[in-house]
Amino acid sequence: MVAVKGKKLTKIYNGIKAVDSIDFEIQQGESFGFLGPNGAGKTTVVKMMYCFSPVTSGELRVLDMEVSKNPSQIKNLLGVVSQDNNLDPELSVEDNLILFASYFNIPRKTAQKRARELLEFMGISEKSDALVENLSGGMKRRLVIARSLINHPRVLVLDEPTTGLDPHARHLVWDQLRYLKEKGLTIILTTHYLEEASVLCDRLVIMDRGKILEEGSPRDLILKHIGKEVIELGLPQETPIDPQELKKRLGDCCHDYRREGNFLYLFTSNGQELLENLPLINIPFSYQLLRPATLEDVFLKLTGRTINGQPD
Repeated sequence: MVAVKGKKLTKIYNGIKAVDSIDFEIQQGESFGFLGPNGAGKTTVVKMMYCFSPVTSGELRVLDMEVSKNPSQIKNLLGVVSQDNNLDPELSVEDNLILFASYFNIPRKTAQKRARELLEFMGISEKSDALVENLSGGMKRRLVIARSLINHPRVLVLDEPTTGLDPHARHLVWDQLRYLKEKGLTIILTTHYLEEASVLCDRLVIMDRGKILEEGSPRDLILKHIGKEVIELGLPQETPIDPQELKKRLGDCCHDYRREGNFLYLFTSNGQELLENLPLINIPFSYQLLRPATLEDVFLKLTGRTINGQPD
């Protein structure tokens, strides 16, 4: 079953294509990510999903309903975590949830019971009577996620769910999202954290400048574009590299490489064999490191820059 489908989906702001004719399908029960730097278009995509921003052209269906024709029905079936912690600071933690439940016409007694369950689930039940303004950033984020679940959504949409959190708070949120996925909830998230995408996503698309560059599981994308491992080499300044000669000397164990300034990155599925072949290229490296390949390597290869927008 398809939870969300986009076909030639396009969004234009002031003559600029923020989303440029993209196609994707998200299956019910999977955790799907939109990965990319700020400005890639991923937030714009999810805003169209939860009917906050109208579609310029193309098709976007959520739970088999067209967003332009059924916004109210779609909103009732979604849980949404936006980038901002748009909570009411003058209300208590529990009252924030109860107030939000009223928007879905949930009876107060039912809302109170649901709120207490969600606060327990997110590990902040001891703060139920506290004012929101007195919470830490991590607790506010967990409260926003709890609020998004008040209506028992069929699809949970999270826009940069852990931005600004410290590593401990981020991992707490990841644990809860993985539990929700195990229970069968469809999860859609945007992120520029590569580790987050690797941990949470069954599949993802890599976006840049409004376009989808690649789609697949994190593992499949890494194996397709990089291999299992990367060897990092420090080069003497302005050392010339001849691609054909490099390939000839290192053989099939090095199936691709990237040059970034005075660093050389060799992509391989047999790092130990490649290390043994390095003397064949006759370059005095300042350092060498064998490490697992990551989504960062994939993003660099596809875009020529890091996820934070820095050129190579």
